[in-house]
Amino acid sequence: MGFKLLLVLEIILMALPKKIRKSFFLLLAYLGYKFSKRYRDVARANLNFVFDGSMSEEEIESIVKYSFKNLLLNFLHVMELRHMSLKELEATVSVENIEAVNKVHAENRAVIYVTSHYSSWELGGASLGAFVEPLAAVYKRMKNSIYEEWLLEARAHFGNTNLEKTGVVKPLVKLIKEKKASGILIDTNISPKEGVIVEFMGKNIRQTYSPAYLARKFNAAIIPVTIRTDDEEHYTLKLYDEIPVENTDDEKADILKATQLQADWLSKLITEEPKFWFWLHRRFKNDYPEIYN
Repeated sequence: MGFKLLLVLEIILMALPKKIRKSFFLLLAYLGYKFSKRYRDVARANLNFVFDGSMSEEEIESIVKYSFKNLLLNFLHVMELRHMSLKELEATVSVENIEAVNKVHAENRAVIYVTSHYSSWELGGASLGAFVEPLAAVYKRMKNSIYEEWLLEARAHFGNTNLEKTGVVKPLVKLIKEKKASGILIDTNISPKEGVIVEFMGKNIRQTYSPAYLARKFNAAIIPVTIRTDDEEHYTLKLYDEIPVENTDDEKADILKATQLQADWLSKLITEEPKFWFWLHRRFKNDYPEIYN
């Protein structure tokens, strides 16, 4: 019943002009900001922690407000992607530095895309599958099964597939051996056994080592990818050059070095334009739980 109600709401909203549809989601963003003290506090805690209290109150408020807005714009994009044509997507998203991927393909190697919750990550994932190559995206099972079904259908609209995180290593290995692409988020909070300690935004935290491990073992290429916008109407999907993974006699050192390079890439991205990152997520709760008290 819940899923059917969601689809009814979707039908109604998609029948409206895009401007009105966007206004509806921006209203939800405003209400979320206004009434969700819990997530306002999470975002503020993250910003004060990462920037060591150096941000002004005005900067913090601006970024916190935009975090709610950006989250709801991602909801909007999920809904629109379920109905969007390839031509409409082409009019919305341009691709930069596809040569980095072509170089890897010319070497007959698989690509592991590493990315984050930055700007319109939902639009970015769909665009990657539509314009670069289809990929299998790793995701964590959600508590809300209704929303999960709706979301995964949208993510698959342009040819991508979804891999639930539990027991995902074997499917990823199979994909890499078949020279197929996969996508892994590197900015989520993880358990101690899932990560290695790297420096991220000046803090020592755990980050997943899976991309580095898989790339090293199976000669795959790690390519960072993100998306951004200036006007919330036109977006640029940016592919970065391959992150090198050494293969010496010291496996742990090789994996740590490549994982640190991924953290460096993301740190630079966030530092340059912090408003686009998903500050509402308790990214540091396992390593620094006290900041959320």
